[in-house]
Amino acid sequence: MLPTPESLEGKPVPNVTFKARSNDQWKDLSTDALFKGKTVVLFSLPGAYTPTCSSTHLPRYNELAPVFRQNGVDEIICISVNDAFVMNEWKVGQDAENITVIPDGNGDFSQGMGMLVDKRNLGFGMRSWRYSMLVKDGMIEKVFIEPDKEGDPFDVSDAETMLRYIHPEVQIPEPVLVFSKPGCPHCARAKATLKAHGVQFTEMVQDRKINASVLRAVSGQSTWPQVFIGGKLIGNADAVDAWFGAARA
Repeated sequence: MLPTPESLEGKPVPNVTFKARSNDQWKDLSTDALFKGKTVVLFSLPGAYTPTCSSTHLPRYNELAPVFRQNGVDEIICISVNDAFVMNEWKVGQDAENITVIPDGNGDFSQGMGMLVDKRNLGFGMRSWRYSMLVKDGMIEKVFIEPDKEGDPFDVSDAETMLRYIHPEVQIPEPVLVFSKPGCPHCARAKATLKAHGVQFTEMVQDRKINASVLRAVSGQSTWPQVFIGGKLIGNADAVDAWFGAARA
């Protein structure tokens, strides 16, 4: 049976040592090193490379990491009952530079949280249940635990739910997509403008598949870059500058 949030909130996180790898060297990471003196958001999931974890859970926390930082969060940690090699490669493949991935290879932390569950029917062995929590100086302030039901529920441990707990009136930014091509100074300027305003974006770089025909098909324009915000075409680098100018006005 899964624990209730009330049984965990107000208590310290489990005291364990993780076996991590950094620069091709083994490294012991203690609970204190991760949580002491910090405000940390941790989300745990059944496994690296699994569908919901890779398509939604990890990417959205990575995308909204700047907003978490603006609202007092020092670090975002993703934990899973996987080894260090798997977690590190998954992070690289996901371009999740804003997330600290922690391998709970033996399941010690998950067991200490009461979240270690039997997934042998899927060939997974023992894995973590999906949940998220806000930890301040090693003490659990808030936990969102997915409902105990069949399948892989994903209703409450998402990034938006945690953000709105931290700041109920938070403005969650729209997704941003940039079509660019290598060596394009206007593309570089548009991306620099977005970065200067703390905007996370996904970049689609010109290649054999993302060519001028694709650019015209999606934007109606033939010049690079073309920037979309919240599904709306903003346009080229000048249009991006004008958009932020109008937003400040």
